[in-house]
Amino acid sequence: MEKLLIRWVKLPKVKLFFSASQSDPTNKTSIEDANITRRSANYHPAIWDYDYVQSLRNDFDESYKERASKLKEEVRMMLGNVVDPLEKLELIDTLQRLGLSYHFDAEINKTLKNISTDRISTVAWKKDNLYATALEFRLLRQHGYKVDQDVFTCFLDDVGNIKSSLNQDFKGLLSLYEASYLILEGETILENARELVAKLLKQYLKENKDHQYLWMLVDHALELPLHWRMPRLEARWFIDVYEKNKDKNPIILELAILDYNIVQSIHQEDLRYVT
Repeated sequence: MEKLLIRWVKLPKVKLFFSASQSDPTNKTSIEDANITRRSANYHPAIWDYDYVQSLRNDFDESYKERASKLKEEVRMMLGNVVDPLEKLELIDTLQRLGLSYHFDAEINKTLKNISTDRISTVAWKKDNLYATALEFRLLRQHGYKVDQDVFTCFLDDVGNIKSSLNQDFKGLLSLYEASYLILEGETILENARELVAKLLKQYLKENKDHQYLWMLVDHALELPLHWRMPRLEARWFIDVYEKNKDKNPIILELAILDYNIVQSIHQEDLRYVT
Protein backbone atom coordinates (compact mmCIF):
# COMPACT_ATOMS: atom_id res chain seq x y z
CA MET A 1 0.00 0.00 0.00
CA GLU A 2 1.41 3.41 -0.99
CA LYS A 3 2.46 5.98 1.59
CA LEU A 4 -0.63 7.52 3.15
CA LEU A 5 -1.16 11.25 3.24
CA ILE A 6 -3.84 13.20 5.02
CA ARG A 7 -6.32 14.89 2.74
CA TRP A 8 -7.03 18.23 4.37
CA VAL A 9 -10.32 19.83 3.33
CA LYS A 10 -10.86 23.40 4.48
CA LEU A 11 -14.22 24.00 6.08
CA PRO A 12 -16.34 26.80 4.63
CA LYS A 13 -16.77 30.00 6.54
CA VAL A 14 -20.25 30.46 7.93
CA LYS A 15 -21.94 33.70 6.93
CA LEU A 16 -24.28 35.28 9.44
CA PHE A 17 -27.11 37.48 8.24
CA PHE A 18 -28.89 39.88 10.56
CA SER A 19 -32.11 41.77 9.84
CA ALA A 20 -34.20 44.24 11.79
CA SER A 21 -36.86 42.59 13.91
CA GLN A 22 -40.28 43.04 12.33
CA SER A 23 -42.00 42.39 15.65
CA ASP A 24 -40.54 45.49 17.31
CA PRO A 25 -42.97 48.40 16.75
CA THR A 26 -40.30 50.92 17.71
CA ASN A 27 -38.03 49.77 14.91
CA LYS A 28 -39.13 51.68 11.80
CA THR A 29 -36.21 50.64 9.65
CA SER A 30 -37.33 48.44 6.78
CA ILE A 31 -35.28 45.55 5.53
CA GLU A 32 -34.68 47.44 2.30
CA ASP A 33 -33.38 50.49 4.19
CA ALA A 34 -31.09 48.26 6.25
CA ASN A 35 -29.08 47.21 3.19
CA ILE A 36 -25.81 49.06 3.52
CA THR A 37 -23.18 49.13 0.82
CA ARG A 38 -19.94 48.07 2.44
CA ARG A 39 -16.44 48.38 1.12
CA SER A 40 -15.14 45.19 -0.47
CA ALA A 41 -12.66 43.28 1.65
CA ASN A 42 -11.46 41.33 -1.40
CA TYR A 43 -12.84 38.05 -0.09
CA HIS A 44 -12.58 35.18 -2.52
CA PRO A 45 -15.84 33.51 -3.57
CA ALA A 46 -16.73 30.46 -1.48
CA ILE A 47 -15.83 27.19 -3.19
CA TRP A 48 -18.53 25.27 -1.36
CA ASP A 49 -21.21 25.40 -4.02
CA TYR A 50 -23.38 22.45 -5.04
CA ASP A 51 -21.13 21.29 -7.89
CA TYR A 52 -18.04 21.33 -5.70
CA VAL A 53 -19.68 19.34 -2.91
CA GLN A 54 -20.93 16.75 -5.38
CA SER A 55 -17.45 16.44 -6.88
CA LEU A 56 -15.90 15.30 -3.58
CA ARG A 57 -14.49 11.81 -4.03
CA ASN A 58 -14.19 9.01 -1.53
CA ASP A 59 -10.80 7.43 -2.22
CA PHE A 60 -10.87 5.21 0.85
CA ASP A 61 -12.47 1.99 -0.27
CA GLU A 62 -12.81 -1.35 1.49
CA SER A 63 -9.12 -2.19 1.13
CA TYR A 64 -8.22 0.79 3.33
CA LYS A 65 -10.91 -0.09 5.84
CA GLU A 66 -9.64 -3.67 6.00
CA ARG A 67 -6.11 -2.39 6.60
CA ALA A 68 -7.39 -0.09 9.35
CA SER A 69 -9.24 -2.99 10.95
CA LYS A 70 -6.07 -5.07 10.98
CA LEU A 71 -4.07 -2.23 12.51
CA LYS A 72 -6.69 -1.75 15.21
CA GLU A 73 -6.26 -5.34 16.29
CA GLU A 74 -2.49 -4.86 16.49
CA VAL A 75 -2.92 -1.78 18.66
CA ARG A 76 -5.43 -3.64 20.82
CA MET A 77 -2.77 -6.31 21.37
CA MET A 78 -0.28 -3.60 22.35
CA LEU A 79 -2.65 -2.33 25.01
CA GLY A 80 -2.97 -5.83 26.39
CA ASN A 81 0.72 -6.71 26.27
CA VAL A 82 2.28 -3.59 27.80
CA VAL A 83 3.23 -4.27 31.42
CA ASP A 84 4.90 -1.06 32.61
CA PRO A 85 2.26 1.37 33.98
CA LEU A 86 4.00 4.44 32.56
CA GLU A 87 4.20 2.90 29.09
CA LYS A 88 0.48 2.11 29.33
CA LEU A 89 -0.34 5.72 30.22
CA GLU A 90 1.85 7.05 27.42
CA LEU A 91 0.15 4.74 24.94
CA ILE A 92 -3.31 5.86 26.09
CA ASP A 93 -2.27 9.51 25.89
CA THR A 94 -0.94 9.03 22.36
CA LEU A 95 -4.13 7.28 21.22
CA GLN A 96 -6.24 10.08 22.67
CA ARG A 97 -4.24 12.84 21.03
CA LEU A 98 -4.32 11.06 17.67
CA GLY A 99 -8.10 10.71 17.85
CA LEU A 100 -8.00 6.91 18.05
CA SER A 101 -9.09 6.24 21.63
CA TYR A 102 -12.76 5.76 20.71
CA HIS A 103 -11.79 2.45 19.09
CA PHE A 104 -10.36 1.16 22.38
CA ASP A 105 -12.72 2.47 25.06
CA ALA A 106 -13.05 -0.89 26.84
CA GLU A 107 -9.31 -1.53 26.95
CA ILE A 108 -8.49 2.00 28.08
CA ASN A 109 -11.13 2.00 30.81
CA LYS A 110 -9.90 -1.36 32.10
CA THR A 111 -6.29 -0.19 32.14
CA LEU A 112 -7.06 3.05 33.97
CA LYS A 113 -9.25 1.25 36.48
CA ASN A 114 -6.39 -1.12 37.30
CA ILE A 115 -3.91 1.75 37.61
CA SER A 116 -6.31 3.67 39.84
CA THR A 117 -6.80 0.63 42.07
CA ASP A 118 -3.08 -0.12 42.37
CA ARG A 119 -1.69 3.42 42.46
CA ILE A 120 -1.42 3.52 46.27
CA SER A 121 0.23 0.13 46.71
CA THR A 122 2.42 0.31 43.58
CA VAL A 123 4.37 3.57 43.47
CA ALA A 124 7.91 2.55 42.49
CA TRP A 125 7.37 3.32 38.79
CA LYS A 126 6.45 6.96 39.47
CA LYS A 127 8.42 7.74 42.65
CA ASP A 128 10.21 11.09 42.29
CA ASN A 129 9.09 11.18 38.64
CA LEU A 130 7.20 14.41 37.97
CA TYR A 131 6.34 13.43 34.40
CA ALA A 132 4.82 10.08 35.38
CA THR A 133 2.92 11.49 38.36
CA ALA A 134 1.41 14.35 36.35
CA LEU A 135 0.49 12.13 33.41
CA GLU A 136 -1.25 9.65 35.71
CA PHE A 137 -3.07 12.51 37.48
CA ARG A 138 -4.29 14.05 34.21
CA LEU A 139 -5.51 10.85 32.58
CA LEU A 140 -7.25 9.55 35.71
CA ARG A 141 -8.93 12.89 36.35
CA GLN A 142 -9.93 13.14 32.71
CA HIS A 143 -11.68 9.77 32.95
CA GLY A 144 -13.47 10.55 36.20
CA TYR A 145 -11.22 8.84 38.75
CA LYS A 146 -10.56 10.46 42.11
CA VAL A 147 -6.96 11.60 42.52
CA ASP A 148 -5.83 13.86 45.34
CA GLN A 149 -3.71 16.91 44.53
CA ASP A 150 -1.41 15.94 47.39
CA VAL A 151 0.42 13.56 45.02
CA PHE A 152 2.43 16.63 43.97
CA THR A 153 3.55 17.79 47.42
CA CYS A 154 6.81 15.83 47.16
CA PHE A 155 7.81 18.00 44.18
CA LEU A 156 7.33 21.30 46.04
CA ASP A 157 9.70 23.21 48.30
CA ASP A 158 8.86 24.72 51.69
CA VAL A 159 7.11 27.75 50.18
CA GLY A 160 5.02 25.76 47.70
CA ASN A 161 7.09 26.32 44.56
CA ILE A 162 8.43 23.64 42.27
CA LYS A 163 11.77 22.40 43.60
CA SER A 164 14.69 24.05 41.82
CA SER A 165 16.09 20.61 41.02
CA LEU A 166 13.15 20.16 38.62
CA ASN A 167 13.65 23.42 36.72
CA GLN A 168 15.34 21.61 33.83
CA ASP A 169 12.90 18.69 33.73
CA PHE A 170 10.94 20.21 30.85
CA LYS A 171 9.12 17.01 29.98
CA GLY A 172 7.91 16.77 33.56
CA LEU A 173 7.07 20.48 33.73
CA LEU A 174 5.00 20.24 30.55
CA SER A 175 3.14 17.25 31.98
CA LEU A 176 2.50 19.18 35.20
CA TYR A 177 1.32 22.24 33.25
CA GLU A 178 -1.24 20.19 31.31
CA ALA A 179 -2.39 18.47 34.52
CA SER A 180 -2.94 21.83 36.22
CA TYR A 181 -5.97 22.46 34.00
CA LEU A 182 -7.88 19.56 35.55
CA ILE A 183 -7.90 20.90 39.09
CA LEU A 184 -11.09 21.24 41.09
CA GLU A 185 -12.36 24.33 42.85
CA GLY A 186 -10.37 25.02 45.98
CA GLU A 187 -7.30 23.05 44.89
CA THR A 188 -4.39 25.46 45.06
CA ILE A 189 -1.26 23.34 44.76
CA LEU A 190 -1.28 23.13 40.97
CA GLU A 191 -2.92 26.50 40.52
CA ASN A 192 -0.11 28.19 42.44
CA ALA A 193 2.57 26.18 40.65
CA ARG A 194 1.20 26.88 37.16
CA GLU A 195 2.56 30.43 36.87
CA LEU A 196 6.14 29.40 37.67
CA VAL A 197 5.89 26.35 35.42
CA ALA A 198 4.65 28.49 32.52
CA LYS A 199 7.57 30.88 33.05
CA LEU A 200 10.07 28.01 32.96
CA LEU A 201 8.49 26.57 29.82
CA LYS A 202 8.58 29.95 28.06
CA GLN A 203 12.26 30.19 28.91
CA TYR A 204 12.74 26.72 27.44
CA LEU A 205 11.22 27.86 24.13
CA LYS A 206 13.75 30.70 23.92
CA GLU A 207 16.81 28.65 24.76
CA ASN A 208 16.19 25.11 23.49
CA LYS A 209 15.26 24.20 19.94
CA ASP A 210 17.29 21.04 19.58
CA HIS A 211 14.47 18.71 20.65
CA GLN A 212 11.95 19.62 17.96
CA TYR A 213 9.19 17.27 19.15
CA LEU A 214 9.18 18.49 22.77
CA TRP A 215 9.59 22.12 21.64
CA MET A 216 6.44 21.89 19.49
CA LEU A 217 4.47 20.32 22.34
CA VAL A 218 5.52 23.05 24.77
CA ASP A 219 4.75 25.83 22.31
CA HIS A 220 1.34 24.29 21.56
CA ALA A 221 0.46 23.88 25.25
CA LEU A 222 1.36 27.46 26.14
CA GLU A 223 -0.82 28.69 23.30
CA LEU A 224 -3.80 26.69 24.61
CA PRO A 225 -3.76 23.75 27.06
CA LEU A 226 -4.72 20.33 25.79
CA HIS A 227 -7.81 20.10 28.01
CA TRP A 228 -9.30 23.18 26.32
CA ARG A 229 -8.77 22.04 22.73
CA MET A 230 -11.21 20.42 20.30
CA PRO A 231 -10.19 16.73 20.10
CA ARG A 232 -10.66 16.29 16.35
CA LEU A 233 -8.70 19.41 15.43
CA GLU A 234 -6.05 18.41 17.95
CA ALA A 235 -5.79 15.01 16.27
CA ARG A 236 -5.13 16.64 12.89
CA TRP A 237 -2.35 18.76 14.39
CA PHE A 238 -0.84 15.96 16.47
CA ILE A 239 -0.59 13.54 13.54
CA ASP A 240 1.92 15.86 11.87
CA VAL A 241 3.80 16.41 15.13
CA TYR A 242 3.87 12.73 16.11
CA GLU A 243 5.39 11.90 12.74
CA LYS A 244 8.43 13.96 13.77
CA ASN A 245 8.86 12.01 17.02
CA LYS A 246 11.91 9.76 16.75
CA ASP A 247 10.18 7.32 19.15
CA LYS A 248 6.94 7.16 17.17
CA ASN A 249 5.16 3.86 16.69
CA PRO A 250 4.71 3.37 12.91
CA ILE A 251 1.68 1.11 13.36
CA ILE A 252 -0.15 3.71 15.45
CA LEU A 253 0.84 6.50 13.06
CA GLU A 254 -0.43 4.59 10.02
CA LEU A 255 -3.70 3.83 11.79
CA ALA A 256 -4.11 7.48 12.79
CA ILE A 257 -3.69 8.69 9.20
CA LEU A 258 -6.03 6.02 7.85
CA ASP A 259 -8.66 6.66 10.50
CA TYR A 260 -8.58 10.41 10.00
CA ASN A 261 -9.06 10.08 6.25
CA ILE A 262 -11.78 7.45 6.58
CA VAL A 263 -13.73 9.58 9.06
CA GLN A 264 -13.33 12.65 6.87
CA SER A 265 -14.56 10.72 3.82
CA ILE A 266 -17.68 9.72 5.79
CA HIS A 267 -18.33 13.37 6.64
CA GLN A 268 -17.92 14.27 2.98
CA GLU A 269 -20.40 11.60 1.94
CA ASP A 270 -22.86 12.94 4.51
CA LEU A 271 -22.36 16.44 3.13
CA ARG A 272 -23.04 15.27 -0.41
CA TYR A 273 -26.17 13.50 0.75
CA VAL A 274 -27.68 16.50 2.56
CA THR A 275 -27.04 18.82 -0.39
